[in-house]
Amino acid sequence: MLEKLKEGLQNAVNVILGASTVDAESVKLFAKEVQNALIRADVGVRSAIELGSKIERRGIDETPPPGLSRKDQIIRILYEELSSAIGTEGRLDLPTTRLNTILLVGIQGSGKTTVAAKLGRYLVKKGYKPGLIAADTFRPGALTQLQMLGKSVGLEVYGNEKEKNPVKLATMGKEYLKSQGKNVIIVDTSGRHKEEKGLLDEMEQLSSKILPDLTILVLDGTIGQQCFAQAEAFHKATRVGGIIITKMDGAARGGGALAATAATGANVLLLGTGERIDDLETFSPTRFVGRLLGMGDIKALLERAKELDEEVDESKVKRIMSGKMTIDDLYFQLEQVSKMGTLKKVFEYIPGLSGAMKKEDVEQLEDKMKIWKYVINSMTKEEKENPEILNSSRIKRIAQGSGTHDREVKEMIARYRQSKTVMKSSKGRMMNQLLRGIPKDALSGEQV
Repeated sequence: MLEKLKEGLQNAVNVILGASTVDAESVKLFAKEVQNALIRADVGVRSAIELGSKIERRGIDETPPPGLSRKDQIIRILYEELSSAIGTEGRLDLPTTRLNTILLVGIQGSGKTTVAAKLGRYLVKKGYKPGLIAADTFRPGALTQLQMLGKSVGLEVYGNEKEKNPVKLATMGKEYLKSQGKNVIIVDTSGRHKEEKGLLDEMEQLSSKILPDLTILVLDGTIGQQCFAQAEAFHKATRVGGIIITKMDGAARGGGALAATAATGANVLLLGTGERIDDLETFSPTRFVGRLLGMGDIKALLERAKELDEEVDESKVKRIMSGKMTIDDLYFQLEQVSKMGTLKKVFEYIPGLSGAMKKEDVEQLEDKMKIWKYVINSMTKEEKENPEILNSSRIKRIAQGSGTHDREVKEMIARYRQSKTVMKSSKGRMMNQLLRGIPKDALSGEQV
């Protein structure tokens, strides 16, 4: 996420950590590094300079509290000022006792249709019963796209190719989905240029007719500071209750997008962090900054793991933790990691691992994990249950069947034995120790 900004900020942190003494000059150099990192991430020059000046002033003037080193104090100041600069935390809390209508607005290309399905999936995991309305009559194929996305996650989609009036579509769709027992209705709308009066007029008509409980503006994170002009235009036309920023997984200009939206006063509710339907996460300024600075985001990792726990066999997990794992269990572990996204993204959540491994090393490990899955799929049931019977001829057969080499089969077996030994020796103590070592404020997402 925001690799250039992350790299720049971590370089700035290294400047202060590597200083022999923390004096006014080293604080000024640190603040300058932070400014440069923000400007490279498309944060406005004025905003970057103001933020750097605040950090410099506080770093020089403030005395660290008892027990905190001066270096740690400077990093803490950076954490606090960055968190403050990108806005406050917004919560998507909808009552379950009545019907909720969400209107998605934004210009063409911002990713509204994909967000509609992702948001529906996100709400399903929160216990809601959402339905989708395809009210984009401007873009060809919008209905088909939403139907395909909805089908992929089991969401009902209301649409009608013959009806070209979006207000009628939204009104009829709302009544239909309400009759189907839905308690959240997500309306996908047309998107054109922010200057096009027809788009804003259409949005106002839709809003006055369906009376949404929440209007969410969807913004493309790759356009950086231009987000401000879009957010401002929609803000003037209607009451925007929250913002979703998309394409933040590779958005070099994402810093500008966050800073710009924060300047409008509207809260960022969610971030789109990848192409997968589950790649939509709650936005918390403090946790987001923690990940940028390499502090990890344990709460996000635990939330994702909890979602996966609901989908897995508890007896399988207990068997793995007891050290009685099979090769099928190793395959299960590889599958769980892939469900959480890329390995790089998982490492990003974990304090100490974020930034500890080179990008090339993580990618190499990820490639190996894919190969190991092919290898396991080429093994017989007997071989998976009792890998001790694997001899050179069996290994050669497995390699040929999986399109791999003997050494890759042996590597997978070695990884299995290593995992089994670790689990057997720890019997779950490692995870318990990890969780005991996490401060409560890290789990709650509160500012340290």
